[in-house]
Amino acid sequence: MAATTAFKGAKSSRWRRFVLKPFVFVQFFFGIGLLAIALKQFRRKNTHPAQSPELIAKDWEILYYRIIPFRAISRAWGWLTNCHLPVWARRPLLGLYARTFNCNLEEAKDGNLDNYSCLAEFFRRKLKNGVRPIDSVSAVVAPSDGTVLNFGRVTAGMMEQVKGVSYSLGEFLGPAYWRNGPEVQPAGQTELEYEKSLLVNKDNDLFHCVIYLAPGDYHCFHSPVDWTVNFRRHFPGALLSVNPSIAKWVAGLFSLNERAVYVGRWKHGFFSMTPVGATNVGSIRVYADEKLRTNCTKWALPLPYYDRYMGPTETDSDEIPLHKGEIFGEFNLGSTIVLIFEAPKDFEFKIRPGEKIRMGQSLHVTGSSVKQEAAAH
Repeated sequence: MAATTAFKGAKSSRWRRFVLKPFVFVQFFFGIGLLAIALKQFRRKNTHPAQSPELIAKDWEILYYRIIPFRAISRAWGWLTNCHLPVWARRPLLGLYARTFNCNLEEAKDGNLDNYSCLAEFFRRKLKNGVRPIDSVSAVVAPSDGTVLNFGRVTAGMMEQVKGVSYSLGEFLGPAYWRNGPEVQPAGQTELEYEKSLLVNKDNDLFHCVIYLAPGDYHCFHSPVDWTVNFRRHFPGALLSVNPSIAKWVAGLFSLNERAVYVGRWKHGFFSMTPVGATNVGSIRVYADEKLRTNCTKWALPLPYYDRYMGPTETDSDEIPLHKGEIFGEFNLGSTIVLIFEAPKDFEFKIRPGEKIRMGQSLHVTGSSVKQEAAAH
């Protein structure tokens, strides 16, 4: 009997050693291959100066696209990237990833690949002190490394996610009742009326900026301004790819995806910062919001959105004061940050669509009143 048990134990051990472990590594290489294909797609040049209606996905195409189980795929990818790597495999596998996605290891606080026990740890690598200086004069700085997808003034309650493809401000943020507790939004409110309702100073305008984080970018995001967060709205949503090529194809992409909208005030009025989830990026972590849980099953989060008040309306929490450049949260892999904020009418961006930017660099020109007030401050 003991011999039989020992035989079964040895057989089980051989099974784990020669079947299960190689299977895990096959999955790992398969994931790397998929990511490499995605990167090649990202690098394809856009030959269309503006998006024509024929190139934008129709409703039935989006419906079929959403049938793909991106949430399950993302959870599986999350499990895979957290699998422990033996020391001998770390340098070749993580090195392959770093070369494929142009990761700058010289900027990493720990540049020794042997010290990262899994791919997820490498995703979340921290940077050396001083490699991302925060512009001390500008009031608004880049919240992350990445590529500028689009930016500009909000027009009649609409924003461009890429040139020629727009989405609704109201659909992205949801009902505007975060300032003084749950208010009833006026019935039949137009997009323009919704936009105006966000302004603290009616002489200001709303502006937006969309930044895409590629798989090789630094994955943490920081506060772009000095502000106070008092509300969070979590949309469970989908986990569609936010690759620029998909953003050109699916109108309203950012309003479909899972996202955590953080709303508050800065010196010019309304300010919001939204990390948007994506395929293989189901995990969004915000350091000051431990209650946030992303990439859950639709049965766990059945409602369209979930609100959390972080101000005087909720006794178990406080407002969150954030300073410009202060670390705010992190993605697993890469995704998108959307900024929507109120500023004087002469506010002017100094970035370009498609430009690579680094966390902490200025986003606006030096001649605006925002800059002048920031310098005085």
